[in-house]
Amino acid sequence: MIRAVVFDVGECLVDETREYGTWADWLGVPRHTFAAVFGAVIAQGRDYRETFQVFQPGFDLTRERVKRAEAGQPEWFGEDDLYADVRASLSRLRADGLWVGIAGNQTVRAGGLLRGLELPTDMVATSDDWGASKPDTAFFDHVVEAAPAAAGEILYVGDRLDNDIRPAAATGLLTALIRRGPWGTIQQDDPAADAIPTMRIDSLVELPQRVAAFNAEVR
Repeated sequence: MIRAVVFDVGECLVDETREYGTWADWLGVPRHTFAAVFGAVIAQGRDYRETFQVFQPGFDLTRERVKRAEAGQPEWFGEDDLYADVRASLSRLRADGLWVGIAGNQTVRAGGLLRGLELPTDMVATSDDWGASKPDTAFFDHVVEAAPAAAGEILYVGDRLDNDIRPAAATGLLTALIRRGPWGTIQQDDPAADAIPTMRIDSLVELPQRVAAFNAEVR
């Protein structure tokens, strides 16, 4: 049975339109140009961070985050950046008796922003907190350690086959692939998108019912 549900952050809970738009501004690149190159990089199966190299060879994302913060433009997201289905869906899962967590590849600052939103969850953790980043399966080992359930009782929800679904499944977790955001859209027709996830969803609104149905079948 599914006893715990853990969510990725970017493009699962948080719409990153603002985030990448401000990076385009920082680079002095038109936003639509940055978005087009970003999509092309993903479609080619490359690391999204290579997008920055196209416009500024030698770009160091960590260093540039510091420079942005020093310039009064730190990374930021708020309530308006949450997808509309987030709060109600997380609340419903908790009301159904499930343990709910958030864990993604995020900075310490992003973790603080998430906690400040006071979402209905039992845990908020980031890759910086754990010293392990997806797709390293060590990240998912931390998920298992944190949740009050066995690996096979944890459902990890994410938008990426490469960073979320494959490594989570390899660690023994159940998985839900959500079709939204750049990766969810570009990777949606990959045969692995049907073969690997425990379930596929178009919205978090579907999730409580899908989890309930899954649990009813295995009882």
